[in-house]
Amino acid sequence: MSSMDEEMCTIHRKLAVEAFNGAWDLLEKENRTEEEDLQMIHQAHASRYHWGFVGTTLEWARGEWQISRVYSVLGHGKEALYHGEKSLQFCKEGSHGDFDLVFAFEALARASAVLSEKEDMIKWISLAREAVKSVKNKEDEEYVLRELHSISR
Repeated sequence: MSSMDEEMCTIHRKLAVEAFNGAWDLLEKENRTEEEDLQMIHQAHASRYHWGFVGTTLEWARGEWQISRVYSVLGHGKEALYHGEKSLQFCKEGSHGDFDLVFAFEALARASAVLSEKEDMIKWISLAREAVKSVKNKEDEEYVLRELHSISR
């Protein structure tokens, strides 16, 4: 790899992380403005875009999960469902289980809740609860269960 290629990879990685963290900060912010909502969408997509150059299926799954979460929070169920499906696809392609698989199911459950698809929401929550059993870290398990519990029923 040339030094230019290495430099570009470093730039992509830095931008991916910064955009992900920026979107995360906005997700956690109460009372976002309409402009901040739009910024959050752009940052989540920008993160996933940059991970597309330097990441693996793990970062792609996490990026798609974040985009799905952003859209769910904003009430855009169709978009949330699409990106939740992509997150699950990358988890399967990369054989990512544990925490990431649970969150792919969580994204689909949230999107289904936004779309008022109760049966689908229940199905995805059930799959997530089953997958939680493979989460090795107790703190991660507790966090995941809290997130699942927060989905509107």
